[in-house]
Amino acid sequence: MEHSIHLRQMTVEDTDKIIEWRNKEFVRKNFIYQKLFTREGHLAWIRDQVETGRVVQFIICLSDNREIGSVYFRDIDRENGTAEYGIFIGEEDAIGCGYGTAAAKEALSYAFNILALQRVFLRFLSDNIGAQRSYMHVGFQMLNKRETVQTLHGEKEVCFMEIDRGIWEAADKEAHCAEGRQ
Repeated sequence: MEHSIHLRQMTVEDTDKIIEWRNKEFVRKNFIYQKLFTREGHLAWIRDQVETGRVVQFIICLSDNREIGSVYFRDIDRENGTAEYGIFIGEEDAIGCGYGTAAAKEALSYAFNILALQRVFLRFLSDNIGAQRSYMHVGFQMLNKRETVQTLHGEKEVCFMEIDRGIWEAADKEAHCAEGRQ
């Protein structure tokens, strides 16, 4: 079942909402960086990362315009055509509903069609199985790379995945063909 979402560019006005979402324990526990977000820190992120073009960040909105989370590309390297993907759902009742997968599809379309990226990668904590399944649904492939990090919840294993333009285009074409057959 396809879920109707849309993405809109994050603005400074979203700061309090981002901080609230990102500081919820069910969100923080799935991030490598688990310290509490602050208003000053988020405004610095916007100034130093978003406004300089190193980051593109969106708010995930449902069809009724309810805002449920954020998706972003960080460390955008336009010369090499790469970026790191990140997402979080900040409304607990929206987790496990397919919105993250739908947002990933929209975001990857933006990454490959608007940003003209060639490859997108991501990192996730190995115990976040729901996230891994969502990433696989949109075509991310597991890499043979792992690292261990120290989090507020102890030592955790980090897994890496990536998707390249060719895989995305093939999956996107197949999805459009499948829609035509229905």
